[in-house]
Parts: sequence; structure tokens; C-alpha cells
Amino acid sequence: MTERERLFRKINERFVRAFVAYRLLEDDDHVLVGLSGGKDSLLLTELLARRARIHHPRFRVEAIHVRMEDVQYATDPSYLQHFCDELGVPLHVVTTSIASLSEVHQPVAEGAATGKKPPCFLCSWQRRKQFFNYAQELGCNKIALGHHQDDLLHTALMNLLYQGRFDTMPARLQMKKMPLQIIRPLCLVAEPMIEEYAQLSHYEQQVKHCPYEHDTNRTAVRRLFEQAEQENPEVRFSLWNALEREGKIGNHS
Repeated sequence: MTERERLFRKINERFVRAFVAYRLLEDDDHVLVGLSGGKDSLLLTELLARRARIHHPRFRVEAIHVRMEDVQYATDPSYLQHFCDELGVPLHVVTTSIASLSEVHQPVAEGAATGKKPPCFLCSWQRRKQFFNYAQELGCNKIALGHHQDDLLHTALMNLLYQGRFDTMPARLQMKKMPLQIIRPLCLVAEPMIEEYAQLSHYEQQVKHCPYEHDTNRTAVRRLFEQAEQENPEVRFSLWNALEREGKIGNHS
């Protein structure tokens, strides 16, 4: 067994544990995976495609890649097409754009005095909108996103430090206004494992030339978390166990 195969087995064990523990995949599911072209979404697509071949549970997988006309943040679509073809996953490439500049400067919510809609918010919102639209057109009942364990932990720290609440992105979330669930099958996989597997698998790196990309609160929290892990390797497990005890990972359907 090669190093890549051994690492895939470890990652796959965590993937299986997650979809069993949080009931992320069930028979007759039709899953649309958001394929950005980054390492996380590439791995998620590969894991779902391989699992679908086993027929336990029995489900179908399709992928969607959303390209933004006004933001240079893309992966070669021919690479993504080849990647999906090799896995037997239908790929849908959609082109859209973020809102006009006038909309960028609108308040985030009614009554907000100084809140603005930043370009990053609008870009993410447009991508999600396409996910929801295509999922319903294709008859999918679940949308799979590539958030890994570090993403959930960083989100918990951000919410605690900047919003005064202990919460994070759940492994499974039932949408209230549409018959769709958001699932995060990589929630038990640590980012360093994904980075190593991406290198061993020679995943093509995503090209990023976003004019709006800069250091954010998430960047600061990432650095804080990395520093804490250096001082105490158990920090990851302590924080995750705290989220589990408070029911913040599961029980969101």
C-alpha cells in the first residue's frame, strides 16, 4: 500500500464516521457537491464518488462549479471536467457575477446603521444561490460543502470572540424555506491531512487573484488556533468535544 493509499484510508474512515454519526448520507439521496476547485472540494468529490460506487448507502452524486465573471478566482474548468469524468461524476459549470457596486454598499440588514455588504459576502451569496437553484432543478435533496474540521473550529472561535456566542457550522442543516439539507462530510477531517493528500494526489492548485482578498478576522483566528495547538496539541479535541457536548455539531435537522 502506498503512502497516498494509507492516508486515503485514514481520511475515508473519518468521512464514514461522520456520515454515520450525523446521518449525512442515506439511501436514495441525490447529492450536489460544491466543487470550487480547492483541495477540500476536490477531496470531497472524490470521497463521495468512491462511496457511491459501494452502494451502501445508495446515493447519486453530481457536482457544480460556479465561476465569477468579475472576480479572478478560478480553476481551469477542463481540469475539473477531467477530474469529474475520471470519477464518473456529472459536472455543471455555471457563470455568474457578484452584485453591482451600488448593491455592495447597501446595509447588511434593515435598520443597520453602518453595516455594508462586502464583496466577499456577495460572492459567497451568489455562489450559494446557484447551488440552491441547481440542486432543486436537478432534483437533489442535499448539498455537500467541503468545510473540514478546522473550518468548524475556527468558526466557533470567531463566533465566541467576535459575537459572544458559542456556535459553529453544523454537520447537517435542514433549510427552512426549501426541501434541501446542507451537509459537511469532511467535518471530522483535519486540514493538515487534506493538504498532505492533495500533494500526494497532485491536485491542481486553484488560481487566486481576487482583488478583495485580504487578512480578515478568520485569518487572525486561524493564527490564534495554530499557536494554541503548538502549545497544546489537545486544543483541537477539547474544543471539538465542547461543541459536541453543547449539541452544536449535530441535531440541526
